[in-house]
Amino acid sequence: MQTLDEMRQRHLLTAEQHARIHAWVSRVRTPEAILAMPADLWRALSLASVLMNLDADLLQPPLLGDDAA
Repeated sequence: MQTLDEMRQRHLLTAEQHARIHAWVSRVRTPEAILAMPADLWRALSLASVLMNLDADLLQPPLLGDDAA
């Protein structure tokens, strides 16, 4: 929920969107149920994720430790 709160603090989600997404995620118990979130909420969440560049970690090459020789 911390990321969701940060999206609200950055004004990437409205108070209503934040409340609805929070309520949805809080009441469901499975990833499949989360994926059943209403389309308007998915769009808002997806846009906020892009604007926060949440996928940046996936685009980075893996870090190699000292023992990776």
